[in-house]
Amino acid sequence: MGTPTAPFNYESRNPYDSRRIHAAAIYCSDGRIGEHFDDFLTTGLSLPRYDRVALPGGPACIAGHPQAHLEEKGVMDELNFLVEVHKLKRVILIAHQGCAFYATRLELKEPRLELVQRADLVRAAAFVHRVTGLDTIEAYFARLGEGRIRFERVDA
Repeated sequence: MGTPTAPFNYESRNPYDSRRIHAAAIYCSDGRIGEHFDDFLTTGLSLPRYDRVALPGGPACIAGHPQAHLEEKGVMDELNFLVEVHKLKRVILIAHQGCAFYATRLELKEPRLELVQRADLVRAAAFVHRVTGLDTIEAYFARLGEGRIRFERVDA
């Protein structure tokens, strides 16, 4: 066992706010861009305290790929729970450039990889609408350029 790097007890300096934002985001769990997703959603889209659904490939799992059948059921169960209990009104879907889920599990390479991701965002948005009945579903593609992440709207 290694030496713990953080104290056993920790108290966040962020004040607690119990108000719900009524929005959720489904995105990839890639830790290299997690802070970028958070910044985009909280600052760029003004969605503080949004509900998070993060897993490898993000929206890919609800875009009809047979390789993600088990994830699809789990994500839709979770999303339906959030719609019902947290009264969601808006869902944001985000895919990102160079996603390992697409490259490894779906065995795709550029330029086809990005084309499939963008098409998947459209398919995932239609699936979320069909399953939840929500009308406000937005899709974005996160692109790396010059050491920054830029979020581009994808018409879904």
